[in-house]
Amino acid sequence: MNRMSLAMAAIFAPFSAQAAERIELSSDVFVEKIFQDTNGRQKVILEKPVTVVPGDRLIFVLKYRNVGDSSANDVTVTNPMPTAVSFQETLDGTELVSVNGGRSWNRLQNIRVREPDGRVRSAVPEDVTHIRWNLSNAISGGSQGKLTFRGVVK
Repeated sequence: MNRMSLAMAAIFAPFSAQAAERIELSSDVFVEKIFQDTNGRQKVILEKPVTVVPGDRLIFVLKYRNVGDSSANDVTVTNPMPTAVSFQETLDGTELVSVNGGRSWNRLQNIRVREPDGRVRSAVPEDVTHIRWNLSNAISGGSQGKLTFRGVVK
């Protein structure tokens, strides 16, 4: 499998939610393209990816919907980072991240990483293996929302 095909397969990594019996999840991914229009203004368009190459900027949109009749409380949505993509940021900044495969969670700025040589450094976005959102507000029956994060193809 070539690198582009591998990256495309990895883009659609599974994600999960607690309270799953009432919460339906779906996702979309887009390639962010920036260009200048005829008047010289910068424009951003989002396209469904056909192929991706290293350096492509991706936007991931995770959609959740309460398909039950009653409110869902304390919903947690977890998304592993696709292996072919480096995490960059979320749009809302409310996420917790893991740099160790989901074994522990914290805000990125609070995580330290031990290098193979024993040196310890602050974690950077590229260290992130999983993203998690704890939705503190109840999601009423029939309500929906979305969570968004950015990544770059390695």
